[in-house]
Amino acid sequence: MSTLNKIVMTEWKLFLREPSMVVFAIFFPTVLLLVLGAIPALRTPDPAFGGLRFIDAYVSTLVVIALAFLGLNKLPATVATYREKGVLRRLSTTPVHPGRLLVAQVVVNLIAGVLSIGLLMVVCTLVFGIDLPHNPFGFFAACLLGMLSLSALGLLVAAWAPTARSAGGWATVVFMLVMFFGGAYLPRFLMPDLLVRIGEHLPPGVGALQDAWLGTAPSPVHLAVLAVTSVVAGTVAARSFRWE
Repeated sequence: MSTLNKIVMTEWKLFLREPSMVVFAIFFPTVLLLVLGAIPALRTPDPAFGGLRFIDAYVSTLVVIALAFLGLNKLPATVATYREKGVLRRLSTTPVHPGRLLVAQVVVNLIAGVLSIGLLMVVCTLVFGIDLPHNPFGFFAACLLGMLSLSALGLLVAAWAPTARSAGGWATVVFMLVMFFGGAYLPRFLMPDLLVRIGEHLPPGVGALQDAWLGTAPSPVHLAVLAVTSVVAGTVAARSFRWE
């Protein structure tokens, strides 16, 4: 087994030892869907959603919640805590470069994201009869780029924040912005057109996620913004990261 695989397995076990993290990262989006779906009015087709139900239109926002929690709540706090406790410094004196730990964090996020979104899809289909993404390849691309872009932003926060506590504070600000533009606090159909357009282009790309779920291919512009954000934020984070 390669060194990176061992680190990923170790980090995954540590992730599972934090019940609150597991609940919010994997189960919360599905629980929120069940709560919203229990309201009859939200299961009724509405012209405001093009004849769809509220829960049909809100699924993409639930995906945003899952990705945002992993990329902006879990990752920055974990990495900054490792640096503050000297874990990264000790790794830098061994043949295992600390950068592998960062890669492992992203891999763990991807695994948790797959579980969270997979569970959400199962409940969507079996409980509420919501169609699975009509454009699966586009949805996969949007999810992958969305997670990578948020993980890159999370690493950027961890790179610049002087302490684990400040990393959590900075990441919370970014998290709240992502959630707002993603429609978690205020449904997107109630937001001004300008804010909707901005939200469609910001990570993790709620516009691309919704398009792929409802049946059209995601906009190449939306995917390109996510890809550029991943590369730029990731590069800046790598070059400015402090190991101690």
